[in-house]
Amino acid sequence: MGERVTTPFGAESTATEVAAGIDLTGRRAIVTGGAGGLGRETARVLASAGAEVTIAARTPAAGNAAAREIAEETGRTRVYAGQLDLADPSSVASFVAGWSGPLDILVDNAGIMATPERHTPSGRELQFATNHLGHFALTAGLHGALTAAGSARVVVVSSVGHVNGPVRFEDPDFAKDPYDPWLAYAQSKTANILFAVEAAKRWAADGIAVNALNPGRIWGTGLGRHMDAPPASFDPSGTSGVSEKTVAQGAATSVLLAASPLVEGVTGTYFEDCQEAAAFTPGVRRGVADYAVDPDNARRLWDLSVELTGVGR
Repeated sequence: MGERVTTPFGAESTATEVAAGIDLTGRRAIVTGGAGGLGRETARVLASAGAEVTIAARTPAAGNAAAREIAEETGRTRVYAGQLDLADPSSVASFVAGWSGPLDILVDNAGIMATPERHTPSGRELQFATNHLGHFALTAGLHGALTAAGSARVVVVSSVGHVNGPVRFEDPDFAKDPYDPWLAYAQSKTANILFAVEAAKRWAADGIAVNALNPGRIWGTGLGRHMDAPPASFDPSGTSGVSEKTVAQGAATSVLLAASPLVEGVTGTYFEDCQEAAAFTPGVRRGVADYAVDPDNARRLWDLSVELTGVGR
């Protein structure tokens, strides 16, 4: 292991500050979940820097509205929207088929959290299907477009919640054990990191950098819509070592990994607060769990994901 990657930015930095002076003219980006919250701010800042941005949203009306608003706010006309339901394989396939030309930046940002127990028609647990499998199929499906860009970046938004549990390889859909919404969420967020680890290895020769990140604790983005209030572990005061962020601050690490020259050539890593994360220490909700960066787990998850999606063979 070499030295951890660090930048001049930190927990209080905003996405706009991270993007200052960066020119993305001629670059094409997709942001999933770009109609609101962190995704919208990420899309807005990338567009402000000159990128052509496509907002991938489950609800067309929301995606189109966000695209119009961002175009108005930034004065950039190349902001578009596309329909994408990550839990629906046919929707993912349709989005991929509709993409033409190179893709420089893909931000796998969309996600759901702590949902009531639900499964897709094919039997997949909904959080795993949406947060991981849908993004896996999307990203693998766009591999050719990413390769064509010559120096593409994939950014996968994970969470500190991954430290609550690994991928349950023997029972990812909770078919055997009682469903736990937080263990299901943790599994999906661990899967996000493992995907970045393995994709970085497999796609290095294609010039594709793949990194994952923890955006921090941001309440009120819509991610926690299945809860009436923040969980007990949500700590705005920061006494557990993690304080609440604004949406602008939460999007900073995504923008850093998507666009900043400061991380040129960095791949297969997990960032938080605009720095490469240290190892997780029990009792402090920071860092990355060993099982989330284990190469054997990453390879095993890739094989499972190929089996479940039929994409990425």
